[in-house]
Amino acid sequence: MDRRQEAKTGLHPRNRHRGRYDFGALVLSCPELGPFVRPTPYGDPSVDFADPGAVRALNRALLRQAYGVAWELPAGPLCPPIPGRAAYLHHLADLLAAGGRIPRGRAVRVLDIGVGASCIYPVIGHSEYGWSFLGSDIDPAALAWAGGILRANPELAAAVELRLQPEPGRVFQGLLRAGERFELTVCNPPFHASPAEARAGTRRKLRNLGRPEREGLNFGGLAGELWCPGGEAGFVARMIHESAQIPGACLWFTTLVSKAANLPAIRRALGQAGAAAVRILDMAQGQKRSRIACWTFLTDAQRSAWQAGPPAAPSPESPC
Repeated sequence: MDRRQEAKTGLHPRNRHRGRYDFGALVLSCPELGPFVRPTPYGDPSVDFADPGAVRALNRALLRQAYGVAWELPAGPLCPPIPGRAAYLHHLADLLAAGGRIPRGRAVRVLDIGVGASCIYPVIGHSEYGWSFLGSDIDPAALAWAGGILRANPELAAAVELRLQPEPGRVFQGLLRAGERFELTVCNPPFHASPAEARAGTRRKLRNLGRPEREGLNFGGLAGELWCPGGEAGFVARMIHESAQIPGACLWFTTLVSKAANLPAIRRALGQAGAAAVRILDMAQGQKRSRIACWTFLTDAQRSAWQAGPPAAPSPESPC
């Protein structure tokens, strides 16, 4: 059995991608995947997960089959692992439900920080829950490609807005408009702290895959997707600092945290920022472990009031 196709233990129970990939059905829904499918040494159909073209074709097939979405991605930008991205959104749906019913529909507004060319969180979040999204990015080319995905899917386009963040060193400042409010933020922050660190990480992963260093990573990634000053820890620290300046603009601020070693500093920063509640949600897919940091500046009563009915008049601290 190909270990890459075994049931993906640890994924959220509502995740459509928990089981082994049905490559026969995937090729039927997306014939472009066919040339990449080969038998493993165990005789099972699979793809070469070290081949960027194969990973893009697999994503295209998964999104078409599971969500009915037409999706394309050029070579170069980050090609996201679909099961993990879906898991993030399912965990956030549970966070919003707080033991009750999951809120659905376009009234639930989500800010995707760094939407990227793949537009993956709006694709899955709207398909699964009907949520609406504002996708931000510092790269005009990424927004242009994400816009092409929206144009190819009119229902999705009606629920997703794309907006350029004009200040690359900022998260919320310079992006949000007066009175804008969101139930959630989602974010997959850059992992590395410098181009040299990102290149070293690429070389290490290629060695682990047994691939020549001249080849690209299977999931790709451009400069702004892979690194930023301070890396993941620095980005999340800036996000926390800026979120404290707009406490009423979001019900739950959230971000992925890849490095467990960053959690103590994140907790300290949230305490210093005055967060009213903090949640760290664990995620797993096989041997891979990650977590979601979630925080809010609203009290229990304020959160209950937010979710009980239409938003109140915008608070004066909402503009950025």
